[in-house]
Amino acid sequence: MMQTPMLSCPLKATNEIDWIAPLKQYIRTTYGDDPERYADECAALNRLRQDMRGAGKDSAAGRDLLYRYYGQLELLDLRFPVDENHIKISFTWFDAFTHKPTAQYSLAYEKASIIFNISAVLSCHAAHQDRNQETNLKVAYHSFQASAGMFTYINENFLHAPSTDLSRDTVKTLIAIMLAQGQEVFLEKQIADGKKVGLMAKLASQAAYLYTQALEGVQDNVVKAIFERVWLLVVQFKTHYMTSLAHYYQALADDDANSHGIAISRLEIAMTLAREAAKVANSFPSSIPATSNLAGDTGSILANMAKTHLSACDEKLQQFNKDNDFIYHQTTPPEAALPAIPKLPAAKPIPVSELYQGQDIHRIVGPDIFQKIVPMAVTESASMYDEEKAKLVRAESERVEIANDEMAASLDYLKLPNSLNILKGGLDQDMAVDSDFRNWCQDFVGHAPFAEAFEQLNSSKSSIHGILDQCQKSLDMEESVCEKMRNKYGAEWTQQPSSRLTSTLRSDIRNYRGAVEEASMSDVQLYSTFRQHESDMEEMRSAGETDEADVLYQRAMIKVGAARKTGVKSPAAEGNLIDDIDDDDKASVAEQIAAVEDLLKKLTLIKREREKVLKDLKEKVHNDDISSVLILNKKAMSQENQLFKTELEKFRPHQQRLLQAQHKQHSLMKELTRTYSDLLSDKRVRQEQNKYEAFSRQRSTVMTKYKKVHQALLDLQAGLERAKNFYSEMKDTVDSLYKNVEGFVGNRKAEGSQLLNQIESGKSASGAGGADREQQRLKEMMDRMSMNPSSSPHQQQQPQPPPRPLQLQQQHSYNNYNPAASPPVPPGYGMQPTPSPYMHQQSYGQQPQHQQQPQQQSYQQHQQQPQQSQGYSYNPTSYGMPNSPPAAQQQYFSPPPNQNQSHGQYGQSHGQMGQQQNMLPHGYVPPPPPPGPPPHQQQGYGQQPQQSYGQQQQQQGQADPWAGLGAWK
Repeated sequence: MMQTPMLSCPLKATNEIDWIAPLKQYIRTTYGDDPERYADECAALNRLRQDMRGAGKDSAAGRDLLYRYYGQLELLDLRFPVDENHIKISFTWFDAFTHKPTAQYSLAYEKASIIFNISAVLSCHAAHQDRNQETNLKVAYHSFQASAGMFTYINENFLHAPSTDLSRDTVKTLIAIMLAQGQEVFLEKQIADGKKVGLMAKLASQAAYLYTQALEGVQDNVVKAIFERVWLLVVQFKTHYMTSLAHYYQALADDDANSHGIAISRLEIAMTLAREAAKVANSFPSSIPATSNLAGDTGSILANMAKTHLSACDEKLQQFNKDNDFIYHQTTPPEAALPAIPKLPAAKPIPVSELYQGQDIHRIVGPDIFQKIVPMAVTESASMYDEEKAKLVRAESERVEIANDEMAASLDYLKLPNSLNILKGGLDQDMAVDSDFRNWCQDFVGHAPFAEAFEQLNSSKSSIHGILDQCQKSLDMEESVCEKMRNKYGAEWTQQPSSRLTSTLRSDIRNYRGAVEEASMSDVQLYSTFRQHESDMEEMRSAGETDEADVLYQRAMIKVGAARKTGVKSPAAEGNLIDDIDDDDKASVAEQIAAVEDLLKKLTLIKREREKVLKDLKEKVHNDDISSVLILNKKAMSQENQLFKTELEKFRPHQQRLLQAQHKQHSLMKELTRTYSDLLSDKRVRQEQNKYEAFSRQRSTVMTKYKKVHQALLDLQAGLERAKNFYSEMKDTVDSLYKNVEGFVGNRKAEGSQLLNQIESGKSASGAGGADREQQRLKEMMDRMSMNPSSSPHQQQQPQPPPRPLQLQQQHSYNNYNPAASPPVPPGYGMQPTPSPYMHQQSYGQQPQHQQQPQQQSYQQHQQQPQQSQGYSYNPTSYGMPNSPPAAQQQYFSPPPNQNQSHGQYGQSHGQMGQQQNMLPHGYVPPPPPPGPPPHQQQGYGQQPQQSYGQQQQQQGQADPWAGLGAWK
């Protein structure tokens, strides 16, 4: 079949430009970034424009290449303002028809030229299709409409055209030509398919109308020397040819409608128009300009088309006249009286947004070249759209949550599905022992009796009380002896009173005793708990060891009355509700239970389906990205709310499904409530429910009782463990206190013994001392009277050195540590209150925080004693012996067991005191030695006090001046 030649628009040509340097400069100055980071992107854009210049004019690849460059320009426009004031690039394009160059700095001019070329490529692609094949015919039909759509975009968005090919008149003419050719292609398809003549007449009439519209514009452009004259001839031919074709097919339709006279008139008009078309075709020049995009045989093809159509019209006219003359005899109306042929548009401009949709945009345009530079406008719009999506998801999630809560509340109110188990199976399943109860019994297995633990606590407590009593007794006895000696010797007994020195020890004793008393109260509470649950604990221990927890559980249930009046029946003897109903009623109850179960299953399925739909909705919302849509609609950001609404419509199906599920749930819940109410209205069903409720209350009573017993076990275990730890720590503490008390009493005893020796020695030496002095005075007088003095005056004036035995005795007395009288107590000693180590103890197991403070204070005072004693004015003549007593603060207590540091080693303390002893005051004359031989051993300062104390005891055993105080022993 011969196909009609089609017009196609020529492409605009352009000069080469450089994108790289201007873009780098703008990135450096405006974005403040290193332009070399975007060197590849700038080169890619520059290379894309060079490729666009060589795009083929009649291929889909050329169209896509042009659109890729245009898409990147749209993305570029979001980040880089290309104009005279910012990125200044001169775009030079040549007119598609006149070939005159036009240069501008506007990116809009560059984009308009690209779109013009896209339209031209589409028209060329459509015109060169072989329309004898159906696939190619569809491609031509679509491409002509797409070309018209792209020209329409130019006409609507670029108002001030810098060149004639982009002017509104030229573009409108091109739109009309493309639409007319698209309508013609569709008509060819209908003629080839043999459609009804009435339809083809309407399609031809619309094509003739479009060509008529284009004819005026073509004539103007030909006059202006823009279009080639052959374009005018083609459009004139198509106008006559399509009008003739419309009358021809309408004549056939009128003849079929028995309007034979009208048909003859239309055929005559069709022949006239066909002759006009043939006349135009015959005037076609033999040489056709290359810029017209028409083939050289276009004139001959058009002439043959007119000739063929004229022959067809003549043949039909002869036939219709013959039939009308012999058969119908209808009058032939004039042309002016004929009704207009209806029009049926089949071609319309395809907008840019529909030309490339969905994945096609990403495939053709490709990724954003400058995607590292995020445009603020698109980001803000995308964020607003994300918020709209989030609102939608929150609303649907809230709706699903409310529906689920309503279902759960309704089923809980109806006690479904648990109540169905009661109606179907009775109490046989719930009579089984609870797993928690079995575990509780297992916890009692292997547990030692608590009575032994309480006995151990009492024994530890008695031991602690005994030690505290012994400490108190020792301190009282020491104080009593000291006061008795003071009463006996009066002012000569200069030992410090015990009450001020023992205040810390006595305070510790009181505090420890109070802590033990508080612990005793906790012991009483623990023992009360044990006695309260002793029998139940023994039962649970026995059941756990013999694996008879179920027996104990059943026995407890029987005890609280959970079973029937005649005892707990076996499941077989008990039966269930359905077994107890007569045969006539049994089917009715069973069917009602099955109906309730079926409704419950349907509700479960609805909930599951609702959750699935919501999950799918969230995934679809998460994956939704309209960045490309926002880019394409950047110029229409004022209508972004409408754009958001349009985009959100894609989620409408999911919303409808969720809404339908909610309505279906309400309907099923009403039906379930009605069915279940009918089931519960039966007397035997109500009786079974009451029975189960009573059983549940009794079972709860049993579980509550044994839960308390198990909790009592845990409390007793924890409490006894804390008590054990407490008494163990308290035992160590009072042992340390006992050692301190014994050390204090021993020191006081040694000090009193030394003081007693001094008193007795002073009394015995007072008589012999007077005779010796008188003898010495007489001797001196005799020497002065002698002629040969035995010594010079200087020698006589020198004091005699103290006897050697006396020095040995003094040193020996310090090594044996026999303290004499205690000097006055310095202010503050023993006055600082010592907090009780258990005063704030809340429970067992808490380590006392300050139980060692008193002893540690005392030890620190002992270590500082040598420095303090230097300021003490010591007068050796006030005592019978020149021995220097230690300071009152010097006490030697045994350190607590957990105290690792040494507090004042005896060797160091004695050494320091020995050094003080050697510092005698000026003019000191030691008294004569006491009666008796000097000591045979001389001990060093480094000797341990224990050894010295043992030697002192040996000396006292030979001649013990303290033997009269039997109360010390």
